[in-house]
Amino acid sequence: MFLDFVSILLVVPVVLATPGQYPLQRILSKYFDVQAHRGGRGNTVENVLPAFAWALIDGATTLELDNAVTKDGEVVVWHDENIVAEKCQDTGPAFANDTEFPYVGKFIANLTLAQLQTLDCGSKRQINFPLQSTYPGVRISTLKELFSFAECADPDYRILWNIESKVNAAHTNQTRSPEDFVTRQHDVFINSPYRHSITYQSFDWRTLVAMKALDRSIPTSALIALQTAVMPDNETSPWLAGIRLDAFPGNLENQVASAAHAIEADILSPADVASVVADPTLPEYIPFTTKSMVDNAHRLGMLVKPWTVNRLNIAEQLLDWNVDGIITDYPNMMRRLVQQRNRPVAPKYPKKRVLECLNRHLKKATSFPPS
Repeated sequence: MFLDFVSILLVVPVVLATPGQYPLQRILSKYFDVQAHRGGRGNTVENVLPAFAWALIDGATTLELDNAVTKDGEVVVWHDENIVAEKCQDTGPAFANDTEFPYVGKFIANLTLAQLQTLDCGSKRQINFPLQSTYPGVRISTLKELFSFAECADPDYRILWNIESKVNAAHTNQTRSPEDFVTRQHDVFINSPYRHSITYQSFDWRTLVAMKALDRSIPTSALIALQTAVMPDNETSPWLAGIRLDAFPGNLENQVASAAHAIEADILSPADVASVVADPTLPEYIPFTTKSMVDNAHRLGMLVKPWTVNRLNIAEQLLDWNVDGIITDYPNMMRRLVQQRNRPVAPKYPKKRVLECLNRHLKKATSFPPS
């Protein structure tokens, strides 16, 4: 099934690369990979420039973020498929008599960049993240704008990136298509000075297969959770590019690693927990990432970087199992734990320089049209 999708890309010029030309050491950092999930949404409102600035100041190794694609084909940095009132608020229409206004509640795929960037997405602190710093007036950025800020804050180009395609494989009318994501994201990637520092991740494995077909120089990371791995009535998951886990031997935890390896993923990125109960000290707790899964992925030559790990007792267990990175909403706290475990951590970026760059770029990111 996914091979049919890849055939679409035959009309696209392929970046030439010899198989095996880009070994895993290219995505292996000398530091333990503490990834700031959505820029570290436990500390700052998510996926906006201030979040990424503070992640650098806090010493994250990798900036983890999400991409959506607008109606007019722009790649923007945002997680949700639609604009939710809990995170963003309207400031006014992009132009007079815009029948699409208000924009809150609309799908990003149905909004233009101009419409999207009227939204204030920095004023609202999330109820589950009471320590979030807010930045009133901050708008959603394009990926190009984020890279521009990063170049200012990081003149040595040390930042590593983990960039996700937010394609909805189950409800295909809610996002742009996989081929739109792959071709448009790839175009931004290769025109960035960070093109060799990017990992491409997704729950929709069709995009990972397609990105591999288009450009083997970009490492891919297979995101998976219980909800995307197992479907009701034993249906084939729409998320796994046509692969059935039960086509592989062993139990679920081993099948997951084998399936990711089958699509040539460089990294397996499983959810940390499978149960509603999230604390391993409670009897109802069920992990998704297990030692067996980690060991099997390593045996197959993949790195393992679970998400979203916000409990240190889970992180301690994962470190005992020798995972290669941890995606977390609290990169500052995770970095401290990793350091206590005598693992090497990335140096922090100079606060003064980062904030100066942030303030410079925020001037462009907080101007809205008149109401």
